[in-house]
Formats: sequence, structure tokens, C-alpha cells
Amino acid sequence: MSNLSYLQNPLGRRKTTLNGKWNYIIDLYESGYWNYRGIPKEKMENPPLSDTYFLNYKPKDKSERIEFDFDVSPTMNIPGDWNSQVEKLYYYEGSIWFKKSFDYKKKKEDNRVFVHFGAANYRTDVYINGKKAGFHEGGFTPFYFEITDFIKEKDNFIIVRVDARRKKTSVPALNADWWNYGGITRDVDLIETPACFIEDYKLQLKKTDKKAIVGYIKLNGNMPEQKEITICIPELNIDRKYKVGENGTVDFEILNNAITYWCPETPKLYGVELINDQEIINDKIGFRTIEVKGKEILLNGKPQFLKGISIHEENPIRANRNYCKEDAQMMLGWAKELGCNFVRLAHYPHNEYMVRLAEEMGFMIWDEDPVYWNIQFTNSFTYDRAVDMMKELVNRDKNRAAVIIWSVANETPVGEDRNKFLVELVNTVKSIDDSRLVSAALEVSQVNGNAHHYTIDDPMADVMDIVSFNQYLGWYDGTHEKCAKLKWDIKQDKPVFISECGGGALGGFFADENTRWSEEYQEKLYQEMIKMLNKIPQFRGMSPWILADFRSPKRNLTNIQDGWNRKGLVAETGNKKKAFEILKNFYSIK
Repeated sequence: MSNLSYLQNPLGRRKTTLNGKWNYIIDLYESGYWNYRGIPKEKMENPPLSDTYFLNYKPKDKSERIEFDFDVSPTMNIPGDWNSQVEKLYYYEGSIWFKKSFDYKKKKEDNRVFVHFGAANYRTDVYINGKKAGFHEGGFTPFYFEITDFIKEKDNFIIVRVDARRKKTSVPALNADWWNYGGITRDVDLIETPACFIEDYKLQLKKTDKKAIVGYIKLNGNMPEQKEITICIPELNIDRKYKVGENGTVDFEILNNAITYWCPETPKLYGVELINDQEIINDKIGFRTIEVKGKEILLNGKPQFLKGISIHEENPIRANRNYCKEDAQMMLGWAKELGCNFVRLAHYPHNEYMVRLAEEMGFMIWDEDPVYWNIQFTNSFTYDRAVDMMKELVNRDKNRAAVIIWSVANETPVGEDRNKFLVELVNTVKSIDDSRLVSAALEVSQVNGNAHHYTIDDPMADVMDIVSFNQYLGWYDGTHEKCAKLKWDIKQDKPVFISECGGGALGGFFADENTRWSEEYQEKLYQEMIKMLNKIPQFRGMSPWILADFRSPKRNLTNIQDGWNRKGLVAETGNKKKAFEILKNFYSIK
């Protein structure tokens, strides 16, 4: 795996993009990685030149046999998934090799260079000029490798193997209700730093004193004696110098009485400068408190109703994985039009563009680890992957004031092994960052088999800071008429958040309110569902499923689904369905 420390704020560093056209080779049988005896070629002392793809070998004369050539292979856009770019790769879940050539001259001789990936799905192996830089597992979190000793000024090549196969031991595992987009799906950059550089930092309000900014700065590299770091927040008249400790870390606490706190109505972000003797890191950071008291969710001490919507990282109009700021602007623009103050970024970490833009626009955020449905809860390898992904997510977003909830799972089956798995994951999250709420999307249960009496019968509800659950009454359970007959009995003295609810409709299909898949049925369901949820005393928010229709191979009803999950409030055409207005009106008065 890559470092579990995080190269904080790659968007704000000196970087050179490697985005653009990359050559690719489809490797269904993985002949570029394994030899015919099943040995990884990267572990062989003398791998065969004829078909070891990462060597990028060129024949010396016309008689030499070489069975691949990136330079005459087709190209595709990076970042971008391969499923939507190449028709024959629409359903492909396997390995593809990518290659990009580049020149690079460092700004200073002793500077260091890293290659940074926003994400690639799922297993990624990275080689620079024929040498292994590292590998990473997980489709939605960033990773980076130092390549200072690998690159030269001219004729570099980076070769990346991406394997998108779903496995029982992976997170998520084999079964998921979204498209398994393969490829290098987020930005690839070369990041240049000084020999000793600011690798990571954290700034936030102290839990016990909202007038104190606390955190740390971590350096990477050999440090001279008396090394100092400066923290500047000009709007707050903060300009402090700190001596770096022997472990390369500065811990600080700064009192300030003039802080304007971040909130959806005024999403204040302060310009922050962290100054090393050879670099300045600029960031925009907000400060706020988030806590639970009884049935209330308190942001800066004020009760909140989370007017949310769930979002997949998919552009419904292009029908591909989101990969740029414009995609985030479109999705969050629709959420803003709905009147949302909260977004659930499901079911995995979304692009950093999405998180930062949501923060600027005043959305509180639910960040989620892809522990989804039935993963192998007794498998230590699977647990380690879930922990690594959670750590990478927390490390990336720990400075984002908008992130108020870390979610550790979605719709996982109650059981001893699962319960132990999630408790350990919750404890891990809180050991890294105890300044936010922790939850998971749980499931509902009938009370004594009564089809009109529901509760949350899950021990994890007692562990989480808020009781979040998915419910599809009126869609998977009865019709919309059932909502009016339902009774809820939720015993926990905690806020209740409905992490999913809703039903499907084919955009443009109009009928009556009792016809499934019609916009009228979805509209009526939202009307009745809102009335039902408002009867729950602890009801403090919701994120209906989902903002926009998205692709899923599980959804195969011809002429209705056609490979799409139709629960979106926005169709794949970009047109808003009738239920959009129902939720918008509810949020306008809530």
C-alpha cells in the first residue's frame, strides 16, 4: 500500500499535471503481469523483455520479437473511466495497462518529486521508467509515491496497471448497486517539494474551547537544527512561529476571540498560510463545532435539521464517473436548488473537488467508507482494507469544516462478526479524529412481526452518535398508502437521521399516483413519506435516495430501468421529476 500518512492539500501545491491522453493495453489474462508459471514478473530477476509491459521495452532490430507496443496502442482520456470511453469496455472488469511519456526538470536540484493519484479503481500498480514505485488498493481514496530517484529530465515514462475486478475480500465486495467504473478516475499529478517539506497538517477548533484553534504540522525529510514553521491566518491577525520537534512535528494551540464560525448560512473559510523556509502551503479552512445533545444535532451550539440528499459520484447526463470540478458544480447546483444544507456522499469517498466545493457552498457533509452490504467481516485482510480506506478518507478531509459525519458502513447485516468489525472501525475513526460524529446507515425491523410497527433493532444504534437508517416503506415494502398506517418506536435518546428513503420513477413517464414507475407515484410517495417521518419525535434530518438517476447492472427492467437505478429526483436527461418539487417545498418550510 501507499503511505497512510497523507500528502495534505495536493490541490494547493506546486504540481505538474499528467492528465490527458494515455496509451492503454487491455490485459484480460494479465500476461503483462504474470509469467506463464504464475510468477509476478516484477519479482523476477530477469523478466522477459518480450511481454513485460512495465519495462516498455523497444526492439533493437527488426528480428527481435516483442509482443506489445504502447506507442501504437489506442489512447483514452485520464482522468476517466474506461467503461464509458470505449464501447467494447462497457462491461469490462479486469486489468488495463496505461502509459504516459513526459519530461521533467526539477526547480531545484535537491527537491523531491511525488506522483499523486486522486483515485484509481481498484488495485493499482505504478512503475516509473521500469521501476516499481508502489501499489494501492481501493477505488476512491488518494495515494502517492516518491519518484525522486526514478525520474530524469528527458524521456520518462509512467506505466500504471489498474485491475478493476470485484472480489469477495475487497471493500466493497462482489455485490453492489452501482456501476463498477474501472480506470484512473481522478487527477494524476507530479508534485515537487523541498527536501524537507510540510507533508501533513490539521487545524480545527478545540472541543472544549471554541476560541482555541488546535492542531499539528508534520514535516517530512531531514531537518536542520532550530527548524521553524510559521502559521499565518491574516484575517484573524495570527502570525506565529514554532520550533519543530525532534519527531518533525509541531503541535499548537492558538487562542482567538474573533473567529467567525463556518455554517451553511455563512460558510466562512479563512486563508491559512503554513510557511517552511523553502515553501508556502496555502489552504482555506473553516472552524466550527459539531456535537449531539439528547435528540439534537448542534452546529456551533445551534440545533440543526439536516436537509439533505444522497449523491453518487456519477454524471447522469454523460453516464460516467465524475472526474472534474464542473461535474461537482452540476450536482451540487441541483442540491442547492432543492434547498439542501447537507449532502450524503455515498457510498464511498468522493473526489476532493466535490468536498471542497460543497464546503464553499455551505453544505454539511456525510463522508462514507465503502463497507457495503455483505463484505467478509471475519477476514483480517478485508478489515485492514476497510481501515486503510477510512484512514485515507479521514486524513484527506480532516481539515474540511463541512464534514460533520464519518460513516463506517451501509446496510450491513446484524451479527456478532459484523458488530465486532464495525465497533473496531468506529474506535479506529475516533482515535484518529474525535471532533466529528460517527454513524452508519442501518436498517429497520418490525416490532414482533407487526408489519405496521417499526423500530431499529441493531446494537450498532447504541454505538453511533446519531441513529441513521435506510427505509423504503412504500417502495420495497407495500405502497405509498402504507406510510399513513405506520407506527415508529425508536428507543435511543439520540437524533434520528433517515439516510435513505424514496422510490423509483422513469423520467417523463406520466400516469396516476398508483402506477409504479410513474412520476406521479414517486411524487405521492414523497408526500406520504414526509408526513410519516415527521411523526418521529427524534427526526432531525434526511438524505433521500437519490439526487440523480445512476447506472447499475442490477437494474434490468426493459423500457423502465435499462441498467439505471431510477430513484433519482433528476433524470439522466437532466430534467427534474415531479418529486423534486415535493422535497424542495418541504425543505423550504423546515
